[in-house]
Amino acid sequence: MKKHSLVLCLLCAACNMSVTEGNENASSPQTRQPQAQAAKPAADPPAADPYAFAILPEPAGAPARTDGVLQAQVALDRAGFSPGVLDGKEGMSFTIALKGFQEARGLPPTGRYDEATAKALLGDRPPPATWLVRIPEGFAKGPFLAVPRDLNEQARLPALGYRNLLEKLAERFHTKPEVLVALNRPDTRVGAGATIRVPAIANQPVARIEGDERGWGETLAGLGVAKDQTQADHIVVDKSDGVLRAYDAQDRLIAQFPATMGSQHDPLPIGTWEIKGLSRNPDFHYNPDLFWDASATDQKAVLKPGPNGPVGVVWIDLSKPHYGIHGTPEPQLIGRTESHGCIRLTNWDAARLAQMVKSGVKAVFQE
Repeated sequence: MKKHSLVLCLLCAACNMSVTEGNENASSPQTRQPQAQAAKPAADPPAADPYAFAILPEPAGAPARTDGVLQAQVALDRAGFSPGVLDGKEGMSFTIALKGFQEARGLPPTGRYDEATAKALLGDRPPPATWLVRIPEGFAKGPFLAVPRDLNEQARLPALGYRNLLEKLAERFHTKPEVLVALNRPDTRVGAGATIRVPAIANQPVARIEGDERGWGETLAGLGVAKDQTQADHIVVDKSDGVLRAYDAQDRLIAQFPATMGSQHDPLPIGTWEIKGLSRNPDFHYNPDLFWDASATDQKAVLKPGPNGPVGVVWIDLSKPHYGIHGTPEPQLIGRTESHGCIRLTNWDAARLAQMVKSGVKAVFQE
């Protein structure tokens, strides 16, 4: 198979971090179809897991890192109280995530990262904020594609995958490319076998799911999301706090995710709805008649699946026609932009929620 590699300068001329990408003309997990394979000799070793990042020891004599806020963000993410993009900053998303965690643990919901909250969140043996990992060869492979903004042009692509390896790594470790650049030396190269510092989001094995024809198990592993999640009895979308909360049958808060919801043109549909179904790694059926800002020249189109599609990796359908809960190609904009009335989460939060809910779950949308 023909291989290509290229080196991209990232972000700005002052930042010399670069990425080496393998780009192969193979189907992505979202579009792969089962194929008959020739039998291999019994002596062949099993293929390496492309989602298993080797965690490496810290260099001898390296000074202790002080990433207190990032450490808390990683722990909140692990606990199911997502601060959104892990960036080490004490912003509104971090404060709201702390409030949700404090409420769930019976602490005063102040939103302050105080001693009692740190103790409940980190325990007696605080987990690391970051770790060094080696990038698996399989993970570093493409295909990587330039994804245009125009939806009709996107419809011409075979899949709406990642633009480059750095973007793929950022989603795997629940952050954004700029944070990975900041965590690493300017001369860091990103490619197969390279070592890179990332937020400490653990590996997840590829889930074996009956009837999984669209590679959802691989998508979960590629986002660092576990297949098995606590099941939600009902969810609440709170406009005032800008979050989606999940509750169990005893009305206990079990998870919380920052969300983008509604706009002046397409306000959040306040009321009680129901989840009607889930579409994992979905096609996106674009109908410009449903979008107030669509171009007059836009045509109806079907866009192939992928994390950079308009609804990201999952669509959770609601009883309100044309409304749903879904992922996004721009996780850094969650809570900072408007939507077309739907509830938008980061891809990793949307994937986690998809493992927590099913058809029939009540969804309350409130001011």
